[in-house]
Amino acid sequence: MARIAIGGFQHETNTFAPSPADYAAFEAGGGWPGVQYGEPLFAAVAGANIPAAGAVDALRAAGHQLVGTAWAAASPSAAVTSDAFERIAGEMVKRLKAALPVDGVYLDLHGAMVSERYDDGEGELLRRVREAVGARVPVAVSLDLHCNFTRAMYERADTFVAYRTYPHVDMAETGARAAQLLDRMLRGGARLAGAWRGLDYLTGISTQCTFIEPCKGIYADMSMLERRHDVVLSFTPGFPMADFSECGMAVFGYGADAKAVERAVEELRGRVADAEKDFALELHLPDDAVARARAHGESGRPVVLADTQDNPGAGGNGDTTGLLVSLIRQRAEHAVLGLLIDSAAALKAHEAGQGATLAFSLGGKSRVPGDAPFVGEFTVEKLADGKFTCTGPMFKGFRMTLGNMALLRSKAAPGVRVVLASRKVQAADQEMFRHVGVEPKKERILALKSSVHFRADFEPIAKEVLVVKAPGPALADPVEFKWTKLRKGVRLRPLGPVYQG
Repeated sequence: MARIAIGGFQHETNTFAPSPADYAAFEAGGGWPGVQYGEPLFAAVAGANIPAAGAVDALRAAGHQLVGTAWAAASPSAAVTSDAFERIAGEMVKRLKAALPVDGVYLDLHGAMVSERYDDGEGELLRRVREAVGARVPVAVSLDLHCNFTRAMYERADTFVAYRTYPHVDMAETGARAAQLLDRMLRGGARLAGAWRGLDYLTGISTQCTFIEPCKGIYADMSMLERRHDVVLSFTPGFPMADFSECGMAVFGYGADAKAVERAVEELRGRVADAEKDFALELHLPDDAVARARAHGESGRPVVLADTQDNPGAGGNGDTTGLLVSLIRQRAEHAVLGLLIDSAAALKAHEAGQGATLAFSLGGKSRVPGDAPFVGEFTVEKLADGKFTCTGPMFKGFRMTLGNMALLRSKAAPGVRVVLASRKVQAADQEMFRHVGVEPKKERILALKSSVHFRADFEPIAKEVLVVKAPGPALADPVEFKWTKLRKGVRLRPLGPVYQG
């Protein structure tokens, strides 16, 4: 039996987004468990598709004693405030030091955290953890597929494992794989050899879906390389919305034989480099997407419109109205948009009561260029408290607390309904709609504020998926961001222009 410290600090930072992540954002959790310190973190993550949950189960099954330090997660947004970073990281390290001696450390991190003070949030956290436990204690880390892997991260932990699916249906599985590598090091008494390579182009997150090519094939080849070389590999396509020098794709791997690890990582890097031309995505303007959906959607086989640039899972606030305007202007039928995050409008609906018809000013609070609040009359069809448990492949077991929720029907276009929520989370689980009385598969058009995660639960019922380019801060094309810190020489999209600084 080994004594292992457990912790987690998850944030995906879009430095171009409108709203920072303060401590209250981590208390709310954004669909994830809120801030937890010490032993309560184990109950908070239990049973959910969360890396820490998978790691805890695997380590306990191996007979190890676990000590909780800190757990925190917040919805993607702009930079983590210094106050939030220091409070959470400080408490984690404080509790880690109090737990010493420990034989190992497992951390559930994202890999794309930027704080107001540190461009590489995980690199700084790992520096503090390594300083606390010393050079000999093995540290294993699970990472999000959208990690921006850095040299500081690589140098400050012993092994990293990233998700292999997007939508992330393998989060708990990834935590378990990281835990198994930690157990392997503890039982064998030797560190694993590692290797890491970066790539020199960016690609938008919608092109990173593992249901489609080229990522589907890349991950299949990665598994083949693992078997051939007896190594554990990861490919992280990156989060191309973080303006710092090391933003981008990476491949890395670990194993007993250093030369085998180097060969496998280099082969995988070459595979990703060769796939550059295949990272392309068709984007639809809102009016075109709605017109196509009206023509092709049918009850039982809806057309899904992904409002990718206002994705709360990539830093959007879920409150832009460009797609809603198009749905109402074209008087779409059997169409539902959600989740529109507007706590004031949701409260107003609750105060008015079910059945009331009144004027609403919906969304537009982020003041994104090209966007504005939508003003119109709506009928309040259904009210809910926002407390439910998700059932889809990715968010299964997540206990949502989204505050006041409401289902509104447009008076100008009665075939269009809007699902309001008070706390932001991307629309990636059908229970988010069922909670307010909407059965998604019965609609003809589903307009979802998500980029890819929705595919896990919604693509099986969809006749077609269209990725829509409506106003929002999570730009689908990295070329359109105003970069200032990115390293020179990176192509800003596949086969695209090179960043000159």
